[in-house]
Amino acid sequence: MIATIIVCFFVLLVIGMPIAILMALTAATALFAHTSTSLMVLPQQLFNALDNSVLLSIPFFIIAGSIMTEGAMARRLIAIVNSFVGSYPGGLAVATTLACLFFAALSGSSPATVVAIGSIMIPALIKSGYDERFSVGLVTSAGSLGIVIPPSIPMILYCMVMNVSVAELFMAGIFPGLLIGGVFVAYIVVTAYKNRWYSEEKITWSQTFHTLRQGIWGLMLPVIVLGGIYTGIFTPTEAAGVSVVYALFVEVVIHREIKITKVPEVCRQGAILSCCLLFILACAMTLIWLLTSERLPHQMADLITSRVHSGWVFLILVNIMFLIMGTVMENVSAMLILSPLFVETLNRFGIDYIHYGVIMVMVIEFGFLTPPFGLNLFVAMGLTDKSLTEVSTGVLPFLLLLLGCLILVTFIPAISLFLPQTFLR
Repeated sequence: MIATIIVCFFVLLVIGMPIAILMALTAATALFAHTSTSLMVLPQQLFNALDNSVLLSIPFFIIAGSIMTEGAMARRLIAIVNSFVGSYPGGLAVATTLACLFFAALSGSSPATVVAIGSIMIPALIKSGYDERFSVGLVTSAGSLGIVIPPSIPMILYCMVMNVSVAELFMAGIFPGLLIGGVFVAYIVVTAYKNRWYSEEKITWSQTFHTLRQGIWGLMLPVIVLGGIYTGIFTPTEAAGVSVVYALFVEVVIHREIKITKVPEVCRQGAILSCCLLFILACAMTLIWLLTSERLPHQMADLITSRVHSGWVFLILVNIMFLIMGTVMENVSAMLILSPLFVETLNRFGIDYIHYGVIMVMVIEFGFLTPPFGLNLFVAMGLTDKSLTEVSTGVLPFLLLLLGCLILVTFIPAISLFLPQTFLR
């Protein structure tokens, strides 16, 4: 069966089969060829995979992100951070990074962050004298913080397939996200000093207070959502629903940037993306069910532990494997398929599922920036009309910085585990 699964998977991958159909067909082929089980079990497993209330948080967070992308929250957040750091060397680029950090905590989506912040800040950076390639690379890379800073849709998917706490993984992503943002800011400041990128405009405290007052509603959203989750006031699913209601109220009633007639279209776009993600998850869970029933995780654990005798070496090999796979397929799907296969191996090496989950999310972030299939690269290409080569060249320095952060988080588990171990265990 293992040989059939591997051959079927890679043949379908090579011919360009959509990943969800690929996983479903692989499961059906293996089931038909090697068992006497009726294929009717497949639609039952597809249904069972989605029979979980936590999955309701995915469409809610997507719709909330769409509302904020259409509205004024991104622009007001940019104005706030720019009022504090914009007059320093590299201030506008630092403001861009911080805006991506804040908007990531609002939307939970990397592409949405690139669109919302990039559409405003890429032209502003270029107009202010920043190098065009640097500007595109910065926004494309900083936008990837959307999946590390909670709430994060890939984090929710990981929690589903690995059966771990969403709240713990959300909390575990805070320090790694801040680490990446801090490293990006340090690089920006050094580069700005070298190239003399700074603004002559001095921002007064009255202007800062004005922008803060205008954007305070946007700043309160992550406080309400994450604060509610961590204090136990509501579950992650309820938090996602709260984020939709809050974002809709702020943009329609307070900011008045979205007309009520636009809301159905925003919901339609969110529904389409949600259906795609949930269908991929259902097909992945069906394939995982088949692999687990055949005890493939135990066989893989036996194979790995017979050749690898250190958990650190195992994590290095997993990182390398996912980084390579990210150049040929979408890393979220790779995570959904492969992570459950390593459950027994993680147990034997004593590796914390939450620590491993943060590593997986950071590897996915890396995949968003890796040609030729990096999603953020395509989003940036659409925003700037640049070629894949031009965008990839601009992203390269930030990709190397991200790789350094990944190594740190891999070998220093406390970066990701300190908060959940302190407050939730």
